[in-house]
Amino acid sequence: MKYMLEIILNPKINESLTEEQQASVGPGHEKLIGIISESGELVSMDGLDAPAKSTVVRVRDGKTVTSEGSLFEGEDYFGGYYIVDVASQDRALELAAMIPDAHWSAVEVRPILEAPEEG
Repeated sequence: MKYMLEIILNPKINESLTEEQQASVGPGHEKLIGIISESGELVSMDGLDAPAKSTVVRVRDGKTVTSEGSLFEGEDYFGGYYIVDVASQDRALELAAMIPDAHWSAVEVRPILEAPEEG
């Protein structure tokens, strides 16, 4: 089953990290990428640019309305993701715990709905 491991960040928390914690982020992700690439569980992954660079699109009464900035209010933002194809939710949770950001922020684990096959 496929899961999205959504990395939720907070700028205040990120700013409070020690130099050692900041330095551990890159190598921590590299280690996880190696593990799930080797196991064949990695489907895709990416980091996302700053929320201030977002544009929200809504269609109201047939008109497209856009607004600059994140949809979410508050400090937390969606900073990146891994999509994994694993045998169980327990494995998805295990992998989420390996994401370095989970140690001071949060990782949301969400099942991906499979599109029905055409036929």
